[in-house]
Order: sequence, then C-alpha cells, then structure tokens
Amino acid sequence: MRDQLEDAHQHRDDGYGRAQHLNRVELPKRFYKEVAAGPIDGGFVVTLDGRPVRTPGRKLPVLVPAAAIATAMAEEWAAQGEFIDPATMPMVRLINSAIESGEEMIPAFREEVVKFAASDLMLYRAESPRELVSEQELVWDKALTAIARHFGVSFQPTMGVIHQSQPKATLDRLAEALVGENLFVLTALVSITGLTGSGLLAMGLWHKLFSPDQVWQAAHVDEDYQISHWGEDEEAAERRVKRRVEFDTAVAVLDAMRA
Repeated sequence: MRDQLEDAHQHRDDGYGRAQHLNRVELPKRFYKEVAAGPIDGGFVVTLDGRPVRTPGRKLPVLVPAAAIATAMAEEWAAQGEFIDPATMPMVRLINSAIESGEEMIPAFREEVVKFAASDLMLYRAESPRELVSEQELVWDKALTAIARHFGVSFQPTMGVIHQSQPKATLDRLAEALVGENLFVLTALVSITGLTGSGLLAMGLWHKLFSPDQVWQAAHVDEDYQISHWGEDEEAAERRVKRRVEFDTAVAVLDAMRA
C-alpha cells in the first residue's frame, strides 16, 4: 500500500509523478492524428483517432467525471509532436495515476492527507532567525486560524523538529471532512499534500479557504527566506517550476470537480 501511495504523490520531489521513469527510455512515436474529447455514458473520454485512451500500465479505460478534465487531457495529447513525452502531460499522468490506483485506495489516500496534517509543515516553527520566525507567524498563523475556524478544531504548533502530537479530536474531525470525497479529488489532494508538505493547506484549498497562490506562498515560506538571503539555485528554481506545473494540474482537477 505504501508503494502505491508514494507512486501517487512522488510529485513532491521531482514534479514528474508515476511516468518519471519513461523519461529515461526512448520516447514512443506519436501514432495518432486526431484527438477529441466528449461525453459518453458515465462521464467523459479522450479519443485518439476515434479510439478511447487507456492507462499505460493496467490498460484501464480512462473515464473522467468532468468535461474540463477530459479537455485538458485532450489538449496535452494534441500538443505532442513527433514523439510522446509524458513529462509534458501532467494532467494525463495524474488522471492515469488515479485510475490505476483504483477505488480501493480511497481510504489510504484519506489517511495520507490526515497523516501529513498531523505533522504539518505549518506546525513546526523555526526558533531563529527573527525574520523567518516573523514570516512564519504572519503567513502560517493566519492559515491555521482559518482552518481551525472552518473545521472547529485546534492545533498545537511547536518550535524545532521534535514531534508534537496534535489533538485526537482535531485529527478525527479532519478525517471526517474527507469522507465521501471521490478518487479524483483525493488523488489531487494527495498530490498537493506531497508538493506542499501540508495536508492542511491541501484541505484548506479544497474548501476554498485559500487561493492556489496563497497555498503556494505558505508552502515556500522557508525556501523564499533562504532565497532572499542567499540567492536562488538554478537547479532548485527549475525543480520549483516543474512542481508548480504539477500543483496547478492538481488544482485544475479540484476546480473541475467542484464545478
């Protein structure tokens, strides 16, 4: 089970997800001319030369519940040139990951978001320098207050990295809030959680407590402080751009499901 969870949200480190290994082998040639997206019984599909697409691993039908998701996937398929490069198809990869994970992974995905929330990025504060402490207080306290009020819970932030348990009632309430969410929502939330290091920010985004930009800013308070003082590393900046693409893709799934 843990392997499947890591497969679903390994976007956090490199921004590529479950198709990352495909970049290390020869890319397949484009085999289709026409791409379309449209409704069928039970949802929406993407077709290549009239044939519905399937996932690359288990060859499962790719049926999605929202037209916007199918349209985004179709645009990625249509944008491929002579070769098919999964690295340029974040929506296709995220949806394939959801479908190949299957409905049986829904409880595990809920648990993963809550597990991150229990040791959330925003709950562990720096002791120094003062400028960083102030920025964490400014951004993270505001976010935690919004979440606490919305869900009727409380948190116990701590300084340093020593584990601080959160109230059981808080974790139970957060888990309860995820009950009933479908596979696509939870896959997107797991992706956002991994990319930001925060289950709380992911849940707050889904409940429209924060904008995507606010979530991204909160997730990078420490990193932005380091950049402001020591400059930006070129490779780290490139990784961040790729992670933002993955983040925006997961946000687009949430927006489509919300609509």
